[in-house]
Amino acid sequence: MIDCAIIGGGPAGLSAGLYATRGGVKNAVLFEKGMPGGQITGSSEIENYPGVKEVVSGLDFMQPWQEQCFRFGLKHEMTAVQRVSKKDSHFVILAEDGKTFEAKSVIIATGGSPKRTGIKGESEYWGKGVSTCATCDGFFYKNKEVAVLGGGDTAVEEAIYLANICKKVYLIHRRDGFRCAPITLEHAKNNDKIEFLTPYVVEEIKGDASGVSSLSIKNTATNEKRELVVPGFFIFVGYDVNNAVLKQEDNSMLCKCDEYGSIVVDFSMKTNVEGLFAAGDIRIFAPKQVVCAASDGATAALSVISYLEHH
Repeated sequence: MIDCAIIGGGPAGLSAGLYATRGGVKNAVLFEKGMPGGQITGSSEIENYPGVKEVVSGLDFMQPWQEQCFRFGLKHEMTAVQRVSKKDSHFVILAEDGKTFEAKSVIIATGGSPKRTGIKGESEYWGKGVSTCATCDGFFYKNKEVAVLGGGDTAVEEAIYLANICKKVYLIHRRDGFRCAPITLEHAKNNDKIEFLTPYVVEEIKGDASGVSSLSIKNTATNEKRELVVPGFFIFVGYDVNNAVLKQEDNSMLCKCDEYGSIVVDFSMKTNVEGLFAAGDIRIFAPKQVVCAASDGATAALSVISYLEHH
């Protein structure tokens, strides 16, 4: 039987594997169908991870993680997990090929992904001016003009964050009303560097080999069209957590989740199910930063070590 099964091979899963195996867990297995690394491997530049002074791509950044995290005996099961369920005092992991594994403890580190809009040019310029992370990429647009798309808390909060860095922020929303907290909206409206563009939709993202150069936008009330010259476009239209492995045969969830599907954990990354832990972007209130996901993974692994000692 597996002592600790880790579902997901991003920074949280790899960090969990490193800390679990180095901490003495003999049989730890990481389930990841492809090469470990996570969604950060798609990032063009990383410059805010402590201790890594060079600006590197996400792929280059994650490469040494694989060697280090498997150094102490972590095993890699190259298969996608379909479902995790609990049977008596242990867990049953069902792989997509029908094979099953049994584990004493499980860390869910399946992450999530920002929702895409389908706007023309979005895929072409993804990571080349189109971003879903102001904390990650805002600094690249210091003293420049950028645009933010969305009408919820995240969009308005990130517009405020970007206003501290950028020359000007255009906040684009398809409706006149916003879904965010009134106090957050008030702060944004009181910020001279934020210009509200409502009710507008983005019809096309334009650019060249160097990245985004402008947006074609349209007022849905008047049909007026404008060209917005910006090198950066931040999209905040929702986030999908990868929690499908929690769904049971009766459509219930294995553990408690919030209204967005994120796993509810405590500060030790424990869920409400004994022996089940979660780490990284799949958990509630995740900051969605690599350094935080790595911290979560380490915390979850330490909790697993303690759990295994007493069970």
